[in-house]
Amino acid sequence: MKVKPPKKKPKSVRPLRRTSRSLATGGGQASSPVAAGAGQASRPVATGGGQASRLVVAGSRRTIILHETLRGGQAWSRRLSRGQILRIVDPTGTACVSALCYNARDPVERYNLADTLKAQYTAFLTVGRVLYSDMGRVLMSIIGDTCGWHDTLSGCGDASSNQARFGPGRYQELRNEFHRNARDNFIVELSKVGLGKRDIVACVNFFARVSADDAGRIRWIPGNSRPSAYVDLRSEMETFVVLSNTPHPLDTSRTYAPPAVEISVRWSAPSERPGPRDLCRLSRPENGRGFALTEAYVREMESVSGTGREAAP
Repeated sequence: MKVKPPKKKPKSVRPLRRTSRSLATGGGQASSPVAAGAGQASRPVATGGGQASRLVVAGSRRTIILHETLRGGQAWSRRLSRGQILRIVDPTGTACVSALCYNARDPVERYNLADTLKAQYTAFLTVGRVLYSDMGRVLMSIIGDTCGWHDTLSGCGDASSNQARFGPGRYQELRNEFHRNARDNFIVELSKVGLGKRDIVACVNFFARVSADDAGRIRWIPGNSRPSAYVDLRSEMETFVVLSNTPHPLDTSRTYAPPAVEISVRWSAPSERPGPRDLCRLSRPENGRGFALTEAYVREMESVSGTGREAAP
């Protein structure tokens, strides 16, 4: 008589646990958890080669796109979207940051010193004032400034002025510590987008101050800035910005030692956007017309490209 083997008990099956992370769509990699109500991952996201961090504050998005230290002598350039804010910080109170800006869509349009000054009845820039292009449109607006005076008259330094003030500073002897100047830095950065020497115009020298006497003689005013002073520049269209952290051409110092500065780019908050009561729009009658021209141009470009309105998150 055959004895049947006892039946094996079925193994119990554990229920599958749900993982708390989700897979990125189409990417094959897991994504980080998303902060509630933010709509975006809270982890840092590198953008354009710089460091970035995404912050969620009170249920709304505030994005710092990059934060970088610009060492003494260094150049920098970036294409800014409409609504982004560039902040430049002078940690020591002794910096000079020379700047140029262009319409990124059509760089034939660029910052115009004469229109910027005569339209706003000024010889310097500070909060509430704007940087006009040669087409009468607003490239950038100064919406924050703890320095109070930024030079528009002196232009940028070059190799000959550096040689006269600081003596020889060639790469052959100093290697990476060679004496850089604003003009050469501008040429290097402009060449990255197909521009060159002929596209250099009168620049703005942030954190620097000069004065002119009755005879038209311009002289350097020391001590204009202060430690941790900053300037906030809001981009009013797609703007290509070039910076050079190099000595001012009229600075009386005989030592080549430009200090490091901090730069960051972020999206504007709702309260920082150019509404009808915006300080920069209202500070001068001509500025209202400049903003109207700029906004009409932006709408036209958006309709041609079909990208829709470009706005801060």
